Amino acid sequence: MSQPFLISFKPEISLQESSEENQLVIQSPERKLTFKKIHPNLKNAISSLAEGNSTLSQLLDILQQGEEKYPILKFYTYLQKFSHLGWLCHSVVESQQPMAMAIPMGGNFQFSYQEITPELPYSLSRFAYSHQVGGKMVLESPLSQTKILLLSWKSSALINLLAKPQTWGEIVQQIPAIAPETVQQFLSLLLTTKMVSEVLPEGKIQEETNMNLMQWEFHDLLFHTRSRQGRHDAPYGGTYRFLGKIDPLPGVKPPMSEEVIKLEQPDISNLATTDVPFTQVLERRKSLREYGETPINKQQLGEFLYRTGRIKKTRQTERGELSERVYPSGGGIYELELYPLVHLCEGISAGLYHYCPQKHQLCRLSGATATVTTLLNHARITMGNASNPPQVLIILAARFQRLAWKYQSIAYGLLLKHVGVFYQTMYLVATAMDLAPCALGAGDSDLFTQALGLDYYTETSVGEFGLGSKK
Repeated sequence: MSQPFLISFKPEISLQESSEENQLVIQSPERKLTFKKIHPNLKNAISSLAEGNSTLSQLLDILQQGEEKYPILKFYTYLQKFSHLGWLCHSVVESQQPMAMAIPMGGNFQFSYQEITPELPYSLSRFAYSHQVGGKMVLESPLSQTKILLLSWKSSALINLLAKPQTWGEIVQQIPAIAPETVQQFLSLLLTTKMVSEVLPEGKIQEETNMNLMQWEFHDLLFHTRSRQGRHDAPYGGTYRFLGKIDPLPGVKPPMSEEVIKLEQPDISNLATTDVPFTQVLERRKSLREYGETPINKQQLGEFLYRTGRIKKTRQTERGELSERVYPSGGGIYELELYPLVHLCEGISAGLYHYCPQKHQLCRLSGATATVTTLLNHARITMGNASNPPQVLIILAARFQRLAWKYQSIAYGLLLKHVGVFYQTMYLVATAMDLAPCALGAGDSDLFTQALGLDYYTETSVGEFGLGSKK
């Protein structure tokens, strides 16, 4: 059976003709192909691809019209080229109305058609999800290199039924308004694009028996594929998509309160000669969850914050304020903010503070409220039910829009990388200072925003780090 789908170029593909030279140019945003002295039948077939109203068999018929036929095998090489470039879409149509369109999201994609077996049940992948994009419903999956536009209620209704294993016949009975052959074509499209799988005799689909896929959670695999290139077609990298539309956030967050604690600055030049050798710091670094009887003091906390989070200098650019600090950050943006939650610290009363990295001072935000106490207890539990909470809990929050203003697709991935490198910076400094450090693997972002009255979508916690005196 030949492919039943309509084949077309992606919407962004355009054709440019030149009658004098009998030339046809196929143009995409990334590249173009030029056909010189093009055969009329090939030109008509390519034009039909641009119009999107032909199946493969109809395209082959166009090539064979007239006396001077165009070689079918040569046309297949062009189709292979178009497919490799990610230019070809495949659509299911009913009553001359488009129902669904599979659109490749990258190059080097081959549409390997798979036809369903009517007697076998099929089920939607647990990785598949639908969402609204530009007023249209789109079905995507991190297992697939394509996205499917759901262009009518019929396609959405079929997707809903496939949440449970269904045979072709069972679906036909439940939605008699859709022609049986259309249901078959649509199921074949979903199978080809890895949105559905055949249900095995034991009642599972392949991804439920694959040991590698079994260990991926939906959100983890989706985040991985969406923040790396290859399985999506979204703009990627430093696109500055909000340039001229939204002003970037300032590089240094303004003071959050008038109650300020000034911190002493350590002598960095002296530390450069007296500090523990770097290799010893690396070898001694480890997580410590128990603390000394004498808690950390104001001078130690000040030195720790100065050596890990201070701003060395700032600079103004045409695209916003950037800074230099002791740890790396993509584009010099530095979206992370430090909120020391003090439980026990000589010279500083208990409560929640914001660290001002430019002036090297603490802004007091609240005392030891019930919410602050809950945050500390959560930290203690996360640290393996330690006997005591950390003497100081450094909460890392992110002004996400600092990154999103410049970067697209990779913004949150960059944020997590920054959390990681800052964790390591804090570990090394704490080890050199003979303090007890411990990075936490989880935290409650909602509870943090409640404690400070912040907007969850503007600034919220992305990491936690326990600190105290060494036992």
